[in-house]
Amino acid sequence: MRLAIVSDIHGNMDAFEQVLADITRSDVDEIISLGDNIGYGPEPDLVVKNVQACNIPSVVGNHELAVVQPKYLSWFNPVARESLLKTIKLLSDQSVRYISKQESHLVSFGCRFVHGFPPDSALIYMFQVSDSRKKQIFDKLNERICFIGHTHILEMISYDGKKVQYNPLNQGINRLSDEKKYILNVGSVGQPRDGDNRAKYVIWNSLQGTIEVKCVPYDIAATVEKIRAAGLPEEHAQRLW
Repeated sequence: MRLAIVSDIHGNMDAFEQVLADITRSDVDEIISLGDNIGYGPEPDLVVKNVQACNIPSVVGNHELAVVQPKYLSWFNPVARESLLKTIKLLSDQSVRYISKQESHLVSFGCRFVHGFPPDSALIYMFQVSDSRKKQIFDKLNERICFIGHTHILEMISYDGKKVQYNPLNQGINRLSDEKKYILNVGSVGQPRDGDNRAKYVIWNSLQGTIEVKCVPYDIAATVEKIRAAGLPEEHAQRLW
């Protein structure tokens, strides 16, 4: 099984289009999205429609959560909240209905998929949780591997039954140990925040026990102009560089 996992596309269709092309060349069996397909970017409706057209299962992200449950808008900082209110206006009724049906998590292929923090939170950031709490979660999880997004930064968190360890997920092949459990942050397609502005996603090879990090260039300038044309905050445009 070769499974592509994408996250945090954030309405960036230019990045998503190039990632889909790279996935097509990479001979994968399935694709799963970890949510935040919308928000920040200029083409949220087009992204959602392409997620549907490609039959990509997707969990709910914090941005989707705010669309279907407006009480969560207060969770966001003022700039992100302004962006979300404009994003909602850019979404078709069909896309909103699709978003409203997304689940908090998925369990498939022996793995767990959640946007923020397992078992099912779209809001909690991994860095907000103590190691002792992480150990409790690792011990409770039936799945050996959990994929997350939310921070937009690639990371490998492993647990051997005693100690939680943190390691980077580097571009290329990263090998997993059969003796450990993992929470793997797959980074962001549409708005990386790791100092490398290329779109990121990963491929899990279940037979070889590896995670391959893919870094895909796209036309950032085109997306920046679309953000400005849509009247979205300038901060979202500048962050892409």
